[in-house]
Amino acid sequence: MDKRSLSERDICTKFITPALREAGWDEILQIREEVGFTKGRIIVRGKLVTRGKAKRADYILYYKPNIPLALIEAKDNSHSVGDGMQQALDYAATLDIPYVFTSNGDGFVFHDRTGESAPREVNLGLTAFPSPTDLWARYRVWKGLDAEAESIVLQDYFDDGSGKAPRYYQVNAVNTAIEAIAKGRDRALLVMATGTGKTYTAFQIIWRLWKAGRKKRILFLADRNVLIDQTMVNDFRPFGAVMAKLSTNAKTIERQDGTSVELPLALDRKRRIDTAFEVYLGLYQAITGPEERQKLYREFSPGFFDLIVIDECHRGSAAEDSAWREILTHFSGATQIGLTATPKETEYVSNTDYFGEPVYTYSLKQGISDGFLAPYKVIKVHVDRDVEGYRPELGKLDRDGNEVEDRIYNAKDFDRNIVLDDRTVLIAKKITEFLKESGDRFQKTIVFCVDEEHAARMRQALVNENADMVAENQRYVMRITGSDKEGQDQLGNFIDPESKYPVLVTTSRLLSTGVDAQTCRLIVLDRAVGSMTEFKQIVGRGTRVHEDTKKFFFTLVDFRGATSHFADPDFDGDPVQIYEPNDGDPIAPPDELPQESDVIPPTPGEDEIIVDQAGLPLPPGDVGARKVYVDGVGARIVAERVEYLDENGKLVTESLRDFTKTALKKRFASLDDFLKRWRSAERKQAIIEELESEGLALDAIADELGKNLDPFDLICHVAFDKKPLTRRERADNVKKRDVFTKYGPQARAVLDALLEKYRDDGMLNLDDTNVLKVTPFTTMGSVVQLIKAFGGKEGFEKAVHEMQDAIYQESA
Repeated sequence: MDKRSLSERDICTKFITPALREAGWDEILQIREEVGFTKGRIIVRGKLVTRGKAKRADYILYYKPNIPLALIEAKDNSHSVGDGMQQALDYAATLDIPYVFTSNGDGFVFHDRTGESAPREVNLGLTAFPSPTDLWARYRVWKGLDAEAESIVLQDYFDDGSGKAPRYYQVNAVNTAIEAIAKGRDRALLVMATGTGKTYTAFQIIWRLWKAGRKKRILFLADRNVLIDQTMVNDFRPFGAVMAKLSTNAKTIERQDGTSVELPLALDRKRRIDTAFEVYLGLYQAITGPEERQKLYREFSPGFFDLIVIDECHRGSAAEDSAWREILTHFSGATQIGLTATPKETEYVSNTDYFGEPVYTYSLKQGISDGFLAPYKVIKVHVDRDVEGYRPELGKLDRDGNEVEDRIYNAKDFDRNIVLDDRTVLIAKKITEFLKESGDRFQKTIVFCVDEEHAARMRQALVNENADMVAENQRYVMRITGSDKEGQDQLGNFIDPESKYPVLVTTSRLLSTGVDAQTCRLIVLDRAVGSMTEFKQIVGRGTRVHEDTKKFFFTLVDFRGATSHFADPDFDGDPVQIYEPNDGDPIAPPDELPQESDVIPPTPGEDEIIVDQAGLPLPPGDVGARKVYVDGVGARIVAERVEYLDENGKLVTESLRDFTKTALKKRFASLDDFLKRWRSAERKQAIIEELESEGLALDAIADELGKNLDPFDLICHVAFDKKPLTRRERADNVKKRDVFTKYGPQARAVLDALLEKYRDDGMLNLDDTNVLKVTPFTTMGSVVQLIKAFGGKEGFEKAVHEMQDAIYQESA
């Protein structure tokens, strides 16, 4: 056997896997091959949406399922034994795997990322691979796990037999939290972007600690009923009869599989607690309040719970005098885990001060990069009244006949202190215009308004703009706010991917957090968002990918300048595109998009006031505040803009052509560099595939140029300003030079037909013998006969490569 002629897969099968078996690794339980751990970034270029290449590890070795110990990067035998180490270390850092190996079938190179070994990197013979016991012993020492901690760390994950496995970052989060708690840490913070499965992650942590007997009574706290109810029937369902809700209201909930279940309750009608359960879920509003009689949590002894998990802990627990904090203080002896998408750090409030630095972080930016979260476009729309302000003319009367105070009203005043109905109608028109231009008026849409009253007016304006759709179903447009029961009753339908209505929803703050709207494709901001925490939460409403409905990205339309938060260094998940149309331009972004950098937003101020949250009263000062309604003022759009995000997360104004040129010149330093690479590539298509895997699809720029260009000419023209030739011109030049004369009639006929394939279809893989199985080649003879006309496969490939050289000759 010529080892150097074997493929990488052959090397794995014949050498690496047998070496692992010999070292004691179980092929069924401990060895996984070709492990894909990202989805591949979703790349949006105008109307073209593609996925980048998913990352895949050749081998991951597990001590137990979901407890990875080692990663192996394999290469074929034409590479040296350590050739894949840099890539392997990059993958291992992402996967948080401590021990890294490379192999070409001759042996292994072992790298210890823990730094415990000296030297850190060594060569090993093919028979010297360490056993699972050896690597676990190293791991235990590195982590400082005693026998009791080890038993907790090795507790099995929950497995329902369906094949569902946690994603790599969920494994990292669960294992990191379990190890921290096993070693005695009593406060832990997990920071995971919206849409990345915080609740499922929390379930696996709780399950393993509960099954290990380390935590016997658990409290899960959230601040939205929908979060508790959906958690009980979905992620927490395996707890079954040991789980109950701290509520007096019975409720029937539908599961993901369509079946219904009545939630078990831990309270009777007199609010007496049943202490026989082990897992309790509750709304913090339901177990505490400003009055002593509302503080239900005090009915539990301080030592009753062993573990408390606080969902979305940035919203309440960060403040020392918050309702969350008094609950946590009462149960201070329990281990407490905070879950958040947005750790809150301000001059006055800090949840890392309480929980400590996060034990694990998975950011919005990383989620988008991995392809688990949807990227998004931003449309910035500037209304003249917002930009210029409004000063009433002398003696201007409001709707009630009172004189309007003479001062300059600005964007912060509109819909809070003064109402210009013409402005509301304009916003509704632009939203409707976007939906019509997009070709899909059933895009699930959330419109964030200043308060409930503004949400009611916006609903009315949208109803009038979409009268035809409302005539079909009155639920096409609905307001969903804290005080609107009819609207809240439709929340489940809005977030259900299979429910058509409601489509357009107006709200103020109720939907800004905790609502799993998987199919939401459009988010509209018609209120300022001073808080970075809230801004991230709002963006998170759209970041879930829903492949069944082909929802791979979403659009954020900003009428209030809220997206200036993108310029804040604390923002970690920038948009792919920002668009600001001028007056008269379509609101839907075109494929060619310009941009400039944003301004750092003003510091959070009055916008931090919560005006709409179920169960909470309005803050002092807002109760009964009078709005001034002024008619006949008018409003118009003065500017709209789109921006692209570059690979460094910076917003830059440039056309698609400029973007493509910049990206190409980073890959090819000069024209000579590109020509050398093109000439040396046996498969020209491989270069195109590499560019596409990095999000640079040449089809989009070809469509924009409107020319029938070969990718070769496209790159030369766009990146290096060379005059392009069409495929027809290139094919004609080859024919003029009569380069096929040395071949016999049948071989010449095949080459002529291949040249036609290139000219008409743009085919680049001309040496692929499969092409000989289609017309017109099937009329010339069998594949064997046609290849024989060139003296065999080698002669056929040589002839085709000579023809390709001739196609690109004048540019070489």
